[in-house]
Amino acid sequence: MQRYPMTPEGHAALEAELKQLKTVERPRITNAIAEAREHGDLKENAEYHAAREQQGLCEARIRDIEAKLGGSQVIDPTKLPQDGRVVFGVTVVLENIDDGEERRYKIVGDDEADFKTGKISVNSPIARGLVGKSEGDEAKIQTPSGLVEFEILEVIYE
Repeated sequence: MQRYPMTPEGHAALEAELKQLKTVERPRITNAIAEAREHGDLKENAEYHAAREQQGLCEARIRDIEAKLGGSQVIDPTKLPQDGRVVFGVTVVLENIDDGEERRYKIVGDDEADFKTGKISVNSPIARGLVGKSEGDEAKIQTPSGLVEFEILEVIYE
């Protein structure tokens, strides 16, 4: 069974999405299919086909979320040893050694990743280059724009 690491917030977000899909979206789509059936000939009924396609996508997402929640491994960074090491769930403050720019990233599960808000996947090149290192260490990370060297300024367990 595949394990899916996630933060407590990511786990809660998936549970909320699953509840929304099952209690709101699924009944809405079922009603749309029933309504479209009442219009007669299903072969040429675009509303019916669109609703059935929505139903398929909704059910696939429900199965996907249920599988991830079933295999979830919730990791709460506040309960980890706070020894300055970069691990899943922590927030890392980095300094780009070339330009002195500071960056802040939270290392999260794949479903939680959102680069615009500073959440990076544990499977991303940056996270893979940081995990296991400690405050004060330097990390050379291959990015799409080339090799970038960072100094780890702070590891926050929040």
